[in-house]
Amino acid sequence: MNRFERYLTLWVALCIVAGVALGHFIPAPFHAIGGFEVAQVNLPVAVLIWLMIVPMLLKVDFTALHQVKEHWRGIASTLFVNWAVKPFSMALLGYLFINTLFRPYLPAQQIDGYIAGLILLAAAPCTAMVFVWSNLCDGEPHFTLSQVALNDLVMVFAFAPIVGLLLGLSAITVPWDTLLLSVLLYILIPVAISQLWRRALLAKNSASLATVMKRLGPLSLTALLVTLVLLFGFQGDQIIRQPLVILLLAVPITIQVYLNSGIAYLLNRRLGVAHCVAGPSALIGASNFFELAVAAAISLFGFESGAALATVVGVLIEVPVMLSVVRIVNRSKGWYEKTI
Repeated sequence: MNRFERYLTLWVALCIVAGVALGHFIPAPFHAIGGFEVAQVNLPVAVLIWLMIVPMLLKVDFTALHQVKEHWRGIASTLFVNWAVKPFSMALLGYLFINTLFRPYLPAQQIDGYIAGLILLAAAPCTAMVFVWSNLCDGEPHFTLSQVALNDLVMVFAFAPIVGLLLGLSAITVPWDTLLLSVLLYILIPVAISQLWRRALLAKNSASLATVMKRLGPLSLTALLVTLVLLFGFQGDQIIRQPLVILLLAVPITIQVYLNSGIAYLLNRRLGVAHCVAGPSALIGASNFFELAVAAAISLFGFESGAALATVVGVLIEVPVMLSVVRIVNRSKGWYEKTI
């Protein structure tokens, strides 16, 4: 890990502060950038995510994808946490914290909306950012790509029924345009670009691929930091106006991330899964597809609803909390491998 990566937590903290300050004092540029949306997907952020994940996808050799069947235990662990644990644990945490412990400190008319937003957030596994987290913990890239693709497929069929069950709604309006566009932007297009680029580089020589990947490393992390400034800038004014609400909503979301990543990590360890698979499995098991969650909350409950705000809080804490999980996974590698 180079010096830039070693102090990534510090750069993240500075970007959070900068984003909130800029979004509050000079909101106009952020409003303009935020307006470049199609189906609730922000296109400038999508481009930045391409810059983050294309370098990771350059590592993927599609001729080796058949090896993923060797990691079936990691895939099963992640699917179990994503679909059998995560939405239900969030519903429980939402009831415990939002409806019980924090109820006196929150607007009474928004309680149900906050819980609904938390459930929407937990029912959608992350699509794009997990490539970044997997890369930071030296995750197996073929496993990561296959797991994300499989989650996307499951999401098409499972998102609406699970959310409907937990929210008690007979009919959930799934924002299909957001779901399909996100898969196109965050999976299909980056995969196509990276594989065409990979073939062109390998046509020259293998050293060309290694050189390009080394040069793109700092670009990928820089795009992550710029994305962070934008995300916090979009919500800078709201964070300053409602700091207590933001803080209280962050509590169950943060606990949920550590809980589900811990369950996935320990389950992989118990099943004898290699650390390079267990790491991304834990990270995929914990992170959220916030674009879909925000779009669903807005379409179901409205832009100014408590549900929409709760999903936005998920966006705000995703990067710093997931970076801490990456740090835990990396530091515990020696302990993990002693038991394999």
